[in-house]
Amino acid sequence: MELEFETCDVFTTTRFGGNPLALVFGADGLETEALQAIAREFNLSETVFILPPEREPADVRLRIFTPGLELPFAGHPNVGAAVMIARRIGHEGDVLVLEQPAGHVTAWLTRAPGGQPVAAEIEAPRPLTIGATLDRAAIADCAALPVSAIHVNAHPPLLAGCGVPFAIAEVEDVEQLSAATPDILAMRKCFGPLPSPPVGLLLHTPLGVGRRRARMFAPLNGVVEDPATGGANVGLAGLLLHLAGGSALALEVEQGAEIGRPSQLILAARRDPDGTIRVRVGGGVVPVSRGVISI
Repeated sequence: MELEFETCDVFTTTRFGGNPLALVFGADGLETEALQAIAREFNLSETVFILPPEREPADVRLRIFTPGLELPFAGHPNVGAAVMIARRIGHEGDVLVLEQPAGHVTAWLTRAPGGQPVAAEIEAPRPLTIGATLDRAAIADCAALPVSAIHVNAHPPLLAGCGVPFAIAEVEDVEQLSAATPDILAMRKCFGPLPSPPVGLLLHTPLGVGRRRARMFAPLNGVVEDPATGGANVGLAGLLLHLAGGSALALEVEQGAEIGRPSQLILAARRDPDGTIRVRVGGGVVPVSRGVISI
């Protein structure tokens, strides 16, 4: 059996920047174990399988895998899939609806002057959820940092997300952020006993008004460091709006520079009339390669 695949770089306008993504087509009849094996073979932060939709009004259905597990939602697979599918099928509209376990995700396309889709913005399928506060010293150990590097002025380390949970912690400055190193044993000790363990640990630090720099470690799920994490940063943007109050918040996040994959994520959080916080994330997508997998 042969399956077509394409790869692209997400949250960038430059090839070999951003977060690489593999899209696999024609895997409708394969069991979950086979999809997970293919994702391990690609060994990227995520591999997304493009499948026929099952529920209206979706245009396609996505199944998203890290090398270690399936995710109900993730940011860069949705942004990348929206652009790459639109290019592949010659989609002429500006909106695609992507079905996945966390719910339907709407993607708004941006096109180059010639008409080709080059970027997308998606809204996380679920509102912000804030979970348990985490021990400051334990989080410092997870990142191999001194306890003093973990700030609690804005917020203590905690769980938050818009569809999937992440541990989120603010660090003192860019120097401490760059010095962080994931400690898998400390993460197993910190996150393993939790009822709903986070996908990974997002560290962030301010760069100025409306700008942050971030790193995300998920070695327990097969991703030592992610170049750009939409799913974690929508949680961060929602959390910052929750803390600041008000009705809306705009945020730019830099990620991936420490591992040679500079990425830029553009986020917008809003507070709906019922008080729930919803978040969008967008960025550029650059096609890279295509080929065939034999299984």
